[in-house]
Amino acid sequence: MNPYTIFNQSELQRVSDGMTRPLLENCEIASHILILVWAQLGDFDSLEYAWWLQRELKKVPPEKLAIRAVGIGDRASGIKFSEYTGFPAQNLFVEPNAQLHQQLKLYSGLNLPIPGLSPSQKAWLNLLLMCAGFGSPGTLKEVFRGYTGDRQAPQLIEDEEIIQATPLPAFKGSFFQLAGGTGFQRPFELATLRLRNMVEVLSNWRTYVPNSAYLTQRGGTFLFDSKGQLLYEHRDRGILGFAANMSQPLSFLSLTVDC
Repeated sequence: MNPYTIFNQSELQRVSDGMTRPLLENCEIASHILILVWAQLGDFDSLEYAWWLQRELKKVPPEKLAIRAVGIGDRASGIKFSEYTGFPAQNLFVEPNAQLHQQLKLYSGLNLPIPGLSPSQKAWLNLLLMCAGFGSPGTLKEVFRGYTGDRQAPQLIEDEEIIQATPLPAFKGSFFQLAGGTGFQRPFELATLRLRNMVEVLSNWRTYVPNSAYLTQRGGTFLFDSKGQLLYEHRDRGILGFAANMSQPLSFLSLTVDC
């Protein structure tokens, strides 16, 4: 089935008010529709993707680009996610059991059949293996990029920004100048943002991940025009693989939408 048809038929719980509403409600005014199907809302990919959206698309008017996101979790997960990332709760929907992901045939992640373990325990073990690169192509390379820096990526942290990422002491963004300069992603800059996300999730684990059976489930990105024509899609194949170009995750929009 065409992804747009699936989205157009989907009714999910909206985080802002808890009501079950059509996913594409009020998208008809926009010239383009961006649908983000995220993994668990406590997944590092989901948090990092939302960070990029807040960074790059703050000033894009809704009549130009309507954005809707669906993440695995419940309303409490969604509220916590929205508060932390700044992603608008009225544009965020939750799916408790990854049914939408299954309809779209998105990658469910590594699924080794391990006898004697509960679904949750199996998911944890498979997730750890994916973090080590098994069944998750590109993950280790992307982890290392967070530490080594990337001259093809923009500077991520402003010099005057105060960074608080336990267990590190608070420090100013200008500290990263010592690691290489300015104007690009410096060594340890992305790793610091990921550490901050990790601390946030682990500190609120049960809220972000009410059901750990879907820890390995991956997501996808879908961009449509106003008539439902698919202009772009990306289906995640592993952890930290939520974009075709991780240096510039939203670069695909510049080819189709004037953002």
